[in-house]
Amino acid sequence: MGRSEGNRVSRRALLAGAGVVAGGTLAAGVVVPAVTAAEAEAFGPVRIRPGDPRYDGLLRGNNFRFAGRPEEIRVLGSTDQVVRAVSEAARAGRRIAVRSGGHCFENFTADPAVRTLIDLSGMDAVGYDAGRRAFSVQPGATLGQVYRTLFKGWGVTIPGGGCPAVGAGGHIAGGGYGALSRRYGSVVDHLYGVEVVVADRDGTARTVVATREPGDPHHDLWWAHTGGGGGNFGVVTRYWLRSPGTGGVDPAKLLPPSPAGMLECVLAWSWEGMTERAFTRLMRNFGAWHEENSAPGSRPAGLYAILLLSHRAAGYFSLAVQIDAGLPGADGLVSAFVSAVTAGTGVRPVAETRRTMPWLHKMTWPGTGEAGDATARRYKNKAAYLRRSLTGEQLATVYRNLTDPAGSASSGMLLIGYGGQVRAVAPEATAVAQRDVVMKAVYYTTWTDAAEDAARLSWLRAFYREVYAATGGVPVPGEVSDGSYINYPDVDLVDPKWNTSGVPGRTLYYKDNYPRLQRVKARWDPRGLFRHALGVEPPA
Repeated sequence: MGRSEGNRVSRRALLAGAGVVAGGTLAAGVVVPAVTAAEAEAFGPVRIRPGDPRYDGLLRGNNFRFAGRPEEIRVLGSTDQVVRAVSEAARAGRRIAVRSGGHCFENFTADPAVRTLIDLSGMDAVGYDAGRRAFSVQPGATLGQVYRTLFKGWGVTIPGGGCPAVGAGGHIAGGGYGALSRRYGSVVDHLYGVEVVVADRDGTARTVVATREPGDPHHDLWWAHTGGGGGNFGVVTRYWLRSPGTGGVDPAKLLPPSPAGMLECVLAWSWEGMTERAFTRLMRNFGAWHEENSAPGSRPAGLYAILLLSHRAAGYFSLAVQIDAGLPGADGLVSAFVSAVTAGTGVRPVAETRRTMPWLHKMTWPGTGEAGDATARRYKNKAAYLRRSLTGEQLATVYRNLTDPAGSASSGMLLIGYGGQVRAVAPEATAVAQRDVVMKAVYYTTWTDAAEDAARLSWLRAFYREVYAATGGVPVPGEVSDGSYINYPDVDLVDPKWNTSGVPGRTLYYKDNYPRLQRVKARWDPRGLFRHALGVEPPA
């Protein structure tokens, strides 16, 4: 049942060269699945059940904390195969979960209630669709594959994440962002269309193509995939990407240009002798710079930075800065940023490196993606959006927890630069409601031994709750915080034990866009076939 490399090349060539859309039509709307030449050569379908020697090896995604026990794992290679699998599962009453890259922080695809796990990793074609004048990306393609193909073929890119092993399927549906987002916006700001397999109330599956065209009768389904998160409305089998406002037929002008090289600067500080005053000043400076330098289209919006605040047990923490080396004055902008972040701290970094490397190398190396891929297979992450720097009390809380002896070397917090062009889009234009923000915060812990689960989770939950103690333990939208990012899912936000704010967890993710997402849910998944712990729920 395996797929040869020859088949892979042939399928991609057909998709890229002829603008083939699975279903045999280029018109927006409902598509009757058809077997094209490309589909005929597609991988699969493969059905794997308990007892098959492959079964246990396919149960887990990236986070080994979770493993389900589905009745079947369907490894699929075409839209037509997905239609058949969804119809069969729906009519048999089997709950479905869909996995592309498998990098979900929670157990959405490994829930014990899931009976059919659909694996889309075999659907990984990336190419140019001449009929739509847009780039076609299947959900199983990793970000590394997307970057390589777009770069080699046309010299363009998308402002996606820096973990090359992440699947495009979930990354795009949840919004998508990365090192170029301050300059070019979120990935979904470039999403032209989406092909989705949906199920009607009687269980009949069909393929729908929805675009951002205002007159498209399925426009709401497109909108729901611009940050509504995966696993909510159907099975995405293809994305089309083209930047708004672009014209003509030259593919090289339809997405942002790939940088030729990335200038990277990394600084590291030792925890030895690090005072609370110096540590919190670094954090405050980082936040203040982003408050003042995150206007859309501004020169500083080309700079992307992450403050990696490792726990004291790690011995050090660091700052990583990236910028397109071809931007005028790039090196000077980095120097000014470093000076602003370190001003008044009285501490010098123990190491500083600055180098320029080819952009493609930077985005596809080392290729292991999330931390769980290589050094630890169990983890828990929590997150928040920030409109401005954390308060003085919150900064002191961060310092206290990162110097707490109960913590570990593989735990900590990240402050990630955001804003810029992201802020040029209205909150209601896409499902990503958090547009007036300048940073993201991520709280994390990783480990290898299941015996550590309880202690690791307890430490991280207490840390997060203490940072947001003034707002019920969660980042309630306000002057400082603005909820959280659905691609960093955290089921604690819907648990009243951890969220005592009175603000529903789903509101923290979607804010005022949630009622519209509920209406889309009711229209396109009337059977409630697609659901998970943080899933969009139909209106009451």
